[in-house]
Amino acid sequence: MRLPNAGQRAYAYAKACGIIGRSFVGRRVPRLAAAGRLSELDRLVFPDSNRELPERELLPDMERRFTERAAASISAIVECFPRPPEFLVLLLRAYEYADLKSALSVLSGSRPGGPGASPSFTRLGRFQTVNFGAWPDLAAMVKGTEFESFLEDEGFGPKADASSKDTGDISLQTALDRLYYQRLWKALFDLPRSDRRETGKILAAEISLRNAAWTLRLRTYYRMQKEEIKIHLVSAGGKGRPVISPEDAPLDLPLDSRAEWKGWRWERLLNPGESGEWTADPRYFQNTAAKRLYTMALHSLRLRPFSMDAIFCFIKLKQFEEDLLTSAAEGIGLGMSIRDVFSVMEVQA
Repeated sequence: MRLPNAGQRAYAYAKACGIIGRSFVGRRVPRLAAAGRLSELDRLVFPDSNRELPERELLPDMERRFTERAAASISAIVECFPRPPEFLVLLLRAYEYADLKSALSVLSGSRPGGPGASPSFTRLGRFQTVNFGAWPDLAAMVKGTEFESFLEDEGFGPKADASSKDTGDISLQTALDRLYYQRLWKALFDLPRSDRRETGKILAAEISLRNAAWTLRLRTYYRMQKEEIKIHLVSAGGKGRPVISPEDAPLDLPLDSRAEWKGWRWERLLNPGESGEWTADPRYFQNTAAKRLYTMALHSLRLRPFSMDAIFCFIKLKQFEEDLLTSAAEGIGLGMSIRDVFSVMEVQA
């Protein structure tokens, strides 16, 4: 594998720092609190391209543009490398995986709308592999991609009958999550050790937190049992690479006794114990987990400027910003202030 040279690394890092300087992360997050209406948030984030739309139409339009904005920023950095490492390409292609999840959910009937209702797809240029222009022809969309045989094996392929496609949104999401993280973990260890010192720590934490969050959701909302949950969790590694396993997922800990969680790896991210009854809150954990990963990336961004670590942290910060902006817009749409949204997300305004 041909690695980026020093000049390419320096240019990419300088460009990434410039983008971060204009992003709503770190010290710039509190600026969002000035927006009390969707139109004000639109002008704040898109000063040169805001839309004059009714509020009910503006929200979905803004959410789409938040995603396009983040993906374009990430793509601009990956494009700095004529032959970017597969690891960086996969980080960008997280949007393709997410779009394919949405498409499969509509086709399977797990998401409202049906095959005639086209989801919104993010443009990734030369890094796109799925032909979303062929929607809703699934066979044509995934032909020649890694997803063609994978979807057949998982029972979601175009040759599967209607009953096997209708397996539910959970299976669709977790199957693609497992494929994505397994490929990402493998690609990480194709990089030299000097390029992945911080990235390895953050990505391992992300996979562990993802498994914990899914376990809480499946136990709380779907009453799934231990053995059923295990098939939805991510494991990766082997063949000379460190192994990531779901062993620290809270499969057995009681959901109604916080004292029993003492000593668990991610205990500090659980909702606080109140006097009297306590119940584990999956949404609270998901928010604090996202904040934990954001803090790790923000801290590590400038530790090793010209390594792939810095680019990885940049990408994670842009994805967090996208989630923050989307949550802020949805909160305003529900009549909340942005400060209230930040409070729910455990983000300091």
